[in-house]
Amino acid sequence: MDNILLLAFFYLIGISLLLLFNEMNYRRLNLKGEVTRKFAHLTATLATVPFPYIFDSPWYVLALAVLFFLALLITQHSKYLKSIHDIQRKSIGSYLLPLGIFLSFYLSWHFEHKFLHILAMLILAISDPAAALLGLNVEKFNGQIKLIGHRFDKTWLGSAAFFSSSLIISLIALYFNRELFDIKTFYVALSVALVSTLAELFSWRGSDNLTIPLSVILVLLWLL
Repeated sequence: MDNILLLAFFYLIGISLLLLFNEMNYRRLNLKGEVTRKFAHLTATLATVPFPYIFDSPWYVLALAVLFFLALLITQHSKYLKSIHDIQRKSIGSYLLPLGIFLSFYLSWHFEHKFLHILAMLILAISDPAAALLGLNVEKFNGQIKLIGHRFDKTWLGSAAFFSSSLIISLIALYFNRELFDIKTFYVALSVALVSTLAELFSWRGSDNLTIPLSVILVLLWLL
């Protein structure tokens, strides 16, 4: 138990240093808040991928999630962590990220299936920023998605980037998990990519930090 507490402390320090590094880059290089926010999202979420191999109880992860939620909440209206908060759009995504990580870990712990958390975090860490950055910064051959008379705040290129990257991630992860590449590997990966893309498409104000990992886990529980 002492070793696990020490690891949790190191994670706390490590992610805090990551946020500090991100904040320094934001201020010194005059980067856009959207860029530094997505960098923090990518690196912090990737850092949680090994959680199932480190923590044997969800309460350690819950404690870390609560601490970072409080840090985000306290700095919301201050001069600190502008690299996270300095965006034009309204979003609750930064607050939902700790919850999404905790729920993902809890479900993988509850069902005794580490892969649930691993794939959910890989897609959340990589595909979500890829979709956001491409969708926000590429204007040519791009535009907001409009389906059945409803206009979404997502773009065609952003959703295409999310789908293609999540499909590739799922194919590779499932191959290593199952040690087999067959038709099941392909259709499970395709299902994960499709459902998580829809979860990202229908999300609102950053709720995809919660809906993406949950959608990935639901598909895996259904098909694996």
